[in-house]
Amino acid sequence: RRAGRGMSRWLRSEGHLDAGPIYVRENGRLHVVGAGAGGAPAARPFRLFPRGFSVELCMNGEDGGARSQRTDHFIFTYTKEGNLRYSAKSLFSLVLGYISDNVDRVDSLIGFPEQIAEKLFSAAEARQKFTEPVAGLRALQKFTEAYGNLVLCSLCLRNRYLVISEKLEEIKSFRELTCLDLSCCKLGDEHELLEHLTKEALSSVKRLLLKDNSLSDAGLRRMTAPVRVLKKGLENLLILDLSCNPKITDVGIGYLLSFKNLNCLDISGAGLKDVDAVVKRLQVHRGLVHSKVPLKEFDHSNCRTEGWAEQTVLQWEQAITEAMKPQEHLKSRTAALHFYGKTHRIEEAVKCKLVETETKASGHLQFYKRENQNCPLPLKREVTDSHELKNNKKRALAEQERERTSKQKHLCLTVEDWDLLNTY
Repeated sequence: RRAGRGMSRWLRSEGHLDAGPIYVRENGRLHVVGAGAGGAPAARPFRLFPRGFSVELCMNGEDGGARSQRTDHFIFTYTKEGNLRYSAKSLFSLVLGYISDNVDRVDSLIGFPEQIAEKLFSAAEARQKFTEPVAGLRALQKFTEAYGNLVLCSLCLRNRYLVISEKLEEIKSFRELTCLDLSCCKLGDEHELLEHLTKEALSSVKRLLLKDNSLSDAGLRRMTAPVRVLKKGLENLLILDLSCNPKITDVGIGYLLSFKNLNCLDISGAGLKDVDAVVKRLQVHRGLVHSKVPLKEFDHSNCRTEGWAEQTVLQWEQAITEAMKPQEHLKSRTAALHFYGKTHRIEEAVKCKLVETETKASGHLQFYKRENQNCPLPLKREVTDSHELKNNKKRALAEQERERTSKQKHLCLTVEDWDLLNTY
């Protein structure tokens, strides 16, 4: 009781800090210490903290830099009265964010539920995890190894040569693609990506667009070597676009006969010497008929990037575009060179006209299979009589004899072909 009386006198001396009645438990009984006059409790309203009291939100006693990085643990909103209100995120969201930041260190995602994996991919994508040089590649490989075509089923890299050169390893990590558009990228015969097309990871490709890529017969020979010898590689290919490649000749078309499932082919603008012979050869050996009208299969607008990584490819392109911006000050210098010396501008114009001239010279060469019922265009089918069928059979026999004599010439393998086949 003495202690209680002393505390009571101290509280009355510090009246401005009086927080209301205070209860003390002594000898099993509860006593009121801070009472008003006459022993009655003070009538002042109860205050937990004195006036001017403030509190600062701290997390684990870390410094300000660490607190600024971890503010995503809370959701800040405003009430109807305009007051700021924060609430903690769910444990699932916190764990998802933590794993997405460190997904490159995960051993494997094989067997992980697809629904959760898609959310994990989106969280890593929002943090731009896949744009990081080394960790981004490892993180992307974890997803592509486990989910294949769910990450990407279709990839359009038309006119995106910079993306191919900067993100080649990331592009090679995609598996089970069904559509791949590499048009107008000027890859050439020796590009590493063309060699990757023959690997087992891309054996699922059914639509391949290689328009205007400076390909020649040597490139087609390397690309078809696994199919011709090992029955692997692009054996499931249905649609192939090789237009605007003037270095492809009649010999290169012979390599394409190894694609037994090919339904549609575009070789407009190729450097063919005998167009009629090539048309007959494709019709006899692969049942491909020359189309009189353009086919929708070669409409490049139908091929676009689809899958979880659709925004990731856009992030790559935006990052490369931002990296190229500091060089915009060189445009004035380039304009001055164009003004005083028009050599570069003239060469570009001649190059474009050359491709257009070669395309017109070879004509419109798109082919389709008559029995292909999935062709979306209503194509006109020519009616042939029995006499024409007999002539076709005779031509087929004659063509087969020619193929037998030149079989060794077309199917012989070079050292490069054997090096490619030894990788399987």
